[in-house]
Amino acid sequence: MPEPTPMAEPIAISMPEPSRLRRLRPGLIVLLLLAVVFLLLPHVYGNETLLFTLMTFIVLAQGLNLLYGFTGYLPFGYVGFFGCGAYATSLLVLHSGLPVLLCVLGGGVASTLMALVLGPLLRLSGAYFSIASLAASQILYFVVSNTNLADITGGPYGLKIEQVYAPGASYNTMLAVLLLATGLAAWFRSSRFGMGLRAMRQDPVSASMAGIDVVRARLLTWLISASVAGLAGGAYAWNLSVFYPEAVFTLQISVFAIVFALFGGVGTVIGPIIGAAVLYTLYAAIGISTPQYFQLIYGLLIVLLVLFLPGGILSLFTRRGVRVF
Repeated sequence: MPEPTPMAEPIAISMPEPSRLRRLRPGLIVLLLLAVVFLLLPHVYGNETLLFTLMTFIVLAQGLNLLYGFTGYLPFGYVGFFGCGAYATSLLVLHSGLPVLLCVLGGGVASTLMALVLGPLLRLSGAYFSIASLAASQILYFVVSNTNLADITGGPYGLKIEQVYAPGASYNTMLAVLLLATGLAAWFRSSRFGMGLRAMRQDPVSASMAGIDVVRARLLTWLISASVAGLAGGAYAWNLSVFYPEAVFTLQISVFAIVFALFGGVGTVIGPIIGAAVLYTLYAAIGISTPQYFQLIYGLLIVLLVLFLPGGILSLFTRRGVRVF
C-alpha cells in the first residue's frame, strides 16, 4: 500500500506590525527637541527665570493632561500636589541632610502618598470630583499656613532653603522633570495602558467588561499625575529657595495648568506644550506689565476656545485628517 502523502502544513501569514521603534519615534523626537530648545535658550535669551517658569507650567499642564486627557478626571485642586512637593522637598533639605536631588525625589514621593490618601476622591466624577479636589488643596494650604505649625512648616512666614540655592542645577532638574512628564504622555499615547485609559474615558462599563481593571488604572494614573506635580514643586522650591504658602498653593497655578492643557489639546503629547508656550509667552509679554488687558484677552481666548475649539487648537488639524501626536 502506498503511504499517504502528508498534508502540507499551513503557512501562517501575518500582517506586518509597526516596530516598537516606529511607535516610539514621535515621542523620542519631541523629547529631543525639548531638550535641545531648553538647553540652548538660556544662551540666547537672558531671562532664565522666565524659561524656568515656562518649563514649570509645561510640566503641570502635561501632568494634568495625563489625568484629564486620558481619564476625564479634571482636578481643580491639582496645585495641592505641587505645593505638597515644594514643602516636602524644603523640609527634607532643612532636616534630613540628604542631597538636594534626593529631597526633590522625596517631594515627588510625598505627593504620591498624598494622592494615595486622597484616592477615594476617584469614586466621585464630573464636577463633584473637581470641587472635592479643590477643597483638598485648600485644606493642605490652611494646614501649612497655620501659625500653630510655624515651627514645622514655617506657617504664613514660609520656608527658606537659600543654603542650597543653585539656579543652574534647579533649571536642569526641572528640564529632567519636563522630559519625564512628556515621556509619560508619549507612553500613554502609544501604549496599551493608554489605549485602555481612553476606552475607560469613553465607556467605563464596556472597558470593564473587556477586561480592563478600571479602578486600578484610574488610581495608577492619579498617582503618576500627582508625582509629576510633586517633582515639579520640589524643583520649583529649590529654584526659589525662599517662598510663602501662597506662592505654591495659589489656585492660579491650577487655572493656568488647566487652560494651557485645554488650549493646546488634551489627550495628546504636544498639545499641552503648545498651549503653555503660546499662552505663557502672551502672559509674559502683556500680563505682567498690563494685567488688565491680559485678563481681557485671556477671557476672550477661553470663551472662543470653549465655543469653537473644545478640542484645543490641535483639533484644527485633526478635523482635516492630520494625525497629531
